[in-house]
Amino acid sequence: MSELTHLDESGAARMVDVTDKAATSREARAEAFIRMLPETVDMIVEGEHPKGDVLAVARVAGIMAAKKTHELIPLCHALNLTSVKVELTPNTEVPTGVHVEVTCRLSGQTGVEMEALTAANIAALTLYDMCKAVDRGMEIEGVRLLEKKGGRSGHWQRT
Repeated sequence: MSELTHLDESGAARMVDVTDKAATSREARAEAFIRMLPETVDMIVEGEHPKGDVLAVARVAGIMAAKKTHELIPLCHALNLTSVKVELTPNTEVPTGVHVEVTCRLSGQTGVEMEALTAANIAALTLYDMCKAVDRGMEIEGVRLLEKKGGRSGHWQRT
């Protein structure tokens, strides 16, 4: 098997060759938080946002982003995801905003960390886009991997 690196023999960038890796069950969870004014969160929770159900739109955007990660991140593999779950939880306590958590799964030769991280980012960015007319000061923060399972490196969980 070739060495798992993004550099070829001459030092040029390339996609990692996973041809000889066994397909295994893999899972990754990532999160993001979009901080917003309490009034904005209330609008979302009460279903009174002028643009409708912004959580539903952000959920679909996150799923679509996970499926297209290879088109956004150079040298990422196109993956056949078997499951993408995007959970959006409004937080009415300080800090007010929406917590985004994404879980991606597949059986394959490479992990799904980038897909989960991309989906969390895009879901949060979609919320920003949908809410910016009522709240320009929103901030997206805390984008991070929470857990990964499977593959050669095994299980890792943020503590």
